[in-house]
Amino acid sequence: MTTHNNVAPIIIKRKKIIVSGGHHGGAWKVAYADFVTAMMAFFMLMWLLNATTEQQRKGIADYFSPTFAINRTSGGGDSSFVGDSVFTENTLTRQGIGASTVHPTESVGSRGATGLDDQGSQEEEALNALRDIQDALKARSGESAVSDDVLKHIVSEVTDEGLVVELFDRPNRPLFHDDNRPTELLHQLSQIVVESSRLVTNPVAIHAHIAATPVVLAQPSHWTDTMQRANHVRTLFTAIGMDQNRVARITGHGDREHRVRNPMSMRNNRIEIVFLRQN
Repeated sequence: MTTHNNVAPIIIKRKKIIVSGGHHGGAWKVAYADFVTAMMAFFMLMWLLNATTEQQRKGIADYFSPTFAINRTSGGGDSSFVGDSVFTENTLTRQGIGASTVHPTESVGSRGATGLDDQGSQEEEALNALRDIQDALKARSGESAVSDDVLKHIVSEVTDEGLVVELFDRPNRPLFHDDNRPTELLHQLSQIVVESSRLVTNPVAIHAHIAATPVVLAQPSHWTDTMQRANHVRTLFTAIGMDQNRVARITGHGDREHRVRNPMSMRNNRIEIVFLRQN
């Protein structure tokens, strides 16, 4: 027996709600790591361009050049797309490590595994030449008791600028009189420096310094004094026999650059002779 019911059936719908903003994996981390790596490589490239010389950059570039050519000769065309080899001298790359041809000349060829060995040897030779001057100054210590006393006024060191030979005052043994005229001691020191300088041909720079005074003067003469002293040394050197063309510059520093902590110490009264490095 069939029963009719007017009540509508109840339908239950179940919806699955997905909350957005959940975990989507680590793909973004890979992309971020690639970005950081690229930025680091970029800054390293900028640093290398600033910190290296033209010859060093050429050596680095040549290191990444192909060392085995597929075809070293032209195929008859007049461009890279019509048969010309990219390994010829005047096209895209250069054959070998640091060489412009298969048989490099001395001027364009590789000088060692990186192309920098020749530069390093030249710098070493220049440095050894400057050290020869130091040895020559020290070798004079056995000549006489007077030389021993004179050499106490000399110190030297090799810096980035070159060899710095420093002549300075000692108690009761000044280099200059009150009117900035050179003393007999400075004449002897100049003779030693000029004779030692004949070992090299480097240009020379002369710097004069003076100690500070305990009283502040209305018209201080430190700048004038140091310029006069530097010029007197230049005149002494040329009179003894140094070629005047070797003197690249003379500079008076006043009392601005101190050798010791006490600005009024006589140790600050000094002359610096710099044998400049040659490029």
